[in-house]
Amino acid sequence: MRTIRRAVAYLAMPVLLTVAAFPAHAADAVANFYRGKTVQVLVGFGPGGGYDLYARTLARYMGRHIPGNPTMVPQNMPGAGGVKVMNYLYNVARKDGTVIATFARGLAIEPLLGHAQGTQFEATKFGWVGSVSNEVSICAFWTTSGIRTWQDMETKPATSGASAAGADSEIFPTVLKNLFHLPTKVVTGFSNGGADINLGMERGEVGGRCGWSGSSLLSQSKPLLDGKKINIVIQLALQKHEDLPNVPLVMDLPTTPQNKAALKLIVSRQSIARPFAAPPGLPPERLQALRAAFDATMKDPQFLAEAKRLDLEVRPVSGADVEKLIRELYATPPDVVKLAAQAEQSG
Repeated sequence: MRTIRRAVAYLAMPVLLTVAAFPAHAADAVANFYRGKTVQVLVGFGPGGGYDLYARTLARYMGRHIPGNPTMVPQNMPGAGGVKVMNYLYNVARKDGTVIATFARGLAIEPLLGHAQGTQFEATKFGWVGSVSNEVSICAFWTTSGIRTWQDMETKPATSGASAAGADSEIFPTVLKNLFHLPTKVVTGFSNGGADINLGMERGEVGGRCGWSGSSLLSQSKPLLDGKKINIVIQLALQKHEDLPNVPLVMDLPTTPQNKAALKLIVSRQSIARPFAAPPGLPPERLQALRAAFDATMKDPQFLAEAKRLDLEVRPVSGADVEKLIRELYATPPDVVKLAAQAEQSG
C-alpha cells in the first residue's frame, strides 16, 4: 500500500505557531508551566509494535509545539491489551498536562458494549488530544494456513492471534466469527501485541491476525507482504483503502440492516486509529495547548518526513473531533448497542 499520500501535501502548508491559538496571557501561563518539564507519553503495548512507533515518532516533535517546549519521553506500559494504561491514565496519572497516553483504539467503546471487566474509566471524560491516523485495518493469514480469501474464512477452520480480550486483535475476529458464523478460533495471550502475534504466525502457533492496522503492517512488517508470506483477506473499515480495491470490505458483507448497524458501531473505531488522550480534569488551557500542539505536529515538515521514512500513515483527526465521535457513539440506540455487544462476545 502506498503511504503518506495525502500527508505530504502538508509540507506546503505553514506550521502555525501554537501560541497563536491562545490569548497572550493564557499562552504565557501555559509556557511558564511547561518550561523545563517532562511530558510522559505512555504506550499501552510493549516496544516494537505500531502504537509504540507512532508514539515515539510523535514524542520527538510535539514538544516543540507546546508553549514552554517540554521534553516528551515515551514509556511502555503494556497490560490487558491496553486497559492497564487507560486505567492508569484515568485514575492515577497526574492531571496537570504532563501525562498523555496511547492505547488500542477500540478500548474507548468497550464499556459501552458491555465489556467493562477490568476497565476503570469513562471514555467521554478523557481529554482527547487527537489521532494521528484514520485508517483501514485488515485480516491477514500466513500462506501455509490455508486461508487466502474471505470464502476460505467462511468455510475452513482457522486460528487468529490476539493480545488480550478487548484489544482489536481479539474483538474483530470475534465479531466476524459471530456475525458470519465463521469456523474461527481466537487465541489470546500475545501480551506484547502485534510483534508477538507475528512471531506466533511464523512459528505456526496461529494462522493469522485480524484488526491489524494497515499502517502498522507497512511500518513494521512490510517484508511479510512483499515476500508473499501473508494473504490479506478482508478490510475492516467504513470505506475501502484505495490500494486494496479487490479485497472485500467488511461493511459490504452484512446481510441484514441490523447487522450492518451493529458492525458500523464496532468498525467506527477505525476513525480514531492512533488515539492520544490526557487524563480527565485537565486545566482547559493546557488541554487546548496539547490539542493545538498535536495539530501543529501533524503539519510539521520534519515530523512528516520522518513518518514518510518510517511508512507511517498520517491522516490526522483533531482532539475535538475524537471527542465528538466518542460522545456520538455513546449515544447509539440501545438495540444497536445490544446487537453489537452480542457480536463481541467470545466463547
